[in-house]
Amino acid sequence: MNDILLRKGDAKTPTFGSDKMLQPAPVDRIPEHPTTPEIAYQMVKDETFAQTQPRLNMATFVTTYMDDYATKLMNEAIDINYIDETEYPRIALMNAKCINIMANLWNSPEEAQWKAGAVAIGSSEACMLGGIAAWLRWKERRKSQGRPTDKPNFVISSAFQVVWEKFAQLWQIEMRTVPLSAEKITLDPDDALAMCDENTICVVPTAGVTWTGLNDDVEALDDALDRYNKKTGYDIPIHVDAASGGFILPFLHPEHKWDFRLKWVLSISTSGHKFGLVYPGLGWVVWKDKKYLPGPMAFSVNYLGANITQVGLNFSRPAAQILGQYYQFIRLGFEGYKAIQSNSMQVAQYLHDEIGKMAPFTNYSDKVVNPLFIWYMNVDYNKTAKWTLYDLQDKLRQSGWMVPAYTLPDNLEDNVVMRIVVRQGFSRDMADMLLHDITEAVADLEKLEYPTPSRSTLEKNGEVQGSVFTHTGSGRRHRKTK
Repeated sequence: MNDILLRKGDAKTPTFGSDKMLQPAPVDRIPEHPTTPEIAYQMVKDETFAQTQPRLNMATFVTTYMDDYATKLMNEAIDINYIDETEYPRIALMNAKCINIMANLWNSPEEAQWKAGAVAIGSSEACMLGGIAAWLRWKERRKSQGRPTDKPNFVISSAFQVVWEKFAQLWQIEMRTVPLSAEKITLDPDDALAMCDENTICVVPTAGVTWTGLNDDVEALDDALDRYNKKTGYDIPIHVDAASGGFILPFLHPEHKWDFRLKWVLSISTSGHKFGLVYPGLGWVVWKDKKYLPGPMAFSVNYLGANITQVGLNFSRPAAQILGQYYQFIRLGFEGYKAIQSNSMQVAQYLHDEIGKMAPFTNYSDKVVNPLFIWYMNVDYNKTAKWTLYDLQDKLRQSGWMVPAYTLPDNLEDNVVMRIVVRQGFSRDMADMLLHDITEAVADLEKLEYPTPSRSTLEKNGEVQGSVFTHTGSGRRHRKTK
């Protein structure tokens, strides 16, 4: 009898000696009986056992390392709902302090004690809030002029993050995309302005393009937009999507003007859980001045006995990430952030240079301006290769690495590249291990007698895999290899 009870699970039950370990995990129905926390923990843990270790995931921008004290602090706040300001007023104050710190990092001219900004669940919500504010400002201005408000649009590079497509769909705002090309690998200001008109709510440059790691030239766009607005009488602003660059540029390139020092930059969004060095999910958006944050975006709710004013698409949200961000600001300071971002940049530059020396590969850009970069298959090597970058991705996965292969955005979509993102927690020694595994994987792929399925598919379709900026099966003309 005791043996039966023991196998069903109690405090004395060995985890792997229980009946639960002989049963499949629940899929569509909740189990009838409870089990011990040790067994439940192990079952959930085992579900993720075969996945790539987070620190070996070179695909994600998301923070995968925080020190023990930061982790402890966040774990202790896991049950705190940020929106309960009456219960946790000091966290609301901490949130305001974080917004102040970021506003000043981005050279805010606002003189108010508390800057205009909002916390978000990742940079996606932060982008949405910046876009909505631009749309509402445009809409109010048009109404005051007695003009229609039914055809708003915004202009952005074709290398946009998917949130902007969601923004366009959900709020029925036309997204006008400026194509990238061989000669123009970032947003071209003149091409962007050619797409603007009286219905343009904003232009959105990116600091830290997800696809390529490059930065759009916000200062050049601001200069061009200033001339354009004076000529047309329009009042088109800039929202900077700085999901990555917002926590890189202030520390490594403080002299570079991309932020509120520029006339038409009215809002900036960033991701605290990327190079802000906080576990997900955390985003921030800051406006140049309170007057650029439309009143209708601030909702007042009588909640738990107090009137709470909230800006955001979500209501309840975790407070732990706010604590994590404030901790990092205190713990690291400006010099600490600068040191970490500098190390990440140096490791990224090292990987960029070493991969560029490998016979099969060519780097997309000579410069590394953020701790990430992409490369593609060398054109001459590609002519006789029996494998693709997708095959290299699969080989590296066998060694525990996640290094993504993907196609570039519109106008360059026939070209396959690979990307590495270097984050806090990735050292030069780990970079050497990755380079070794890339070298070994390439050596194995070069021994192939017949083309891989991915290579055969591309050849069948008349596409030249990885040969960025050459003639492809689509007939598009791209840049020749240097």
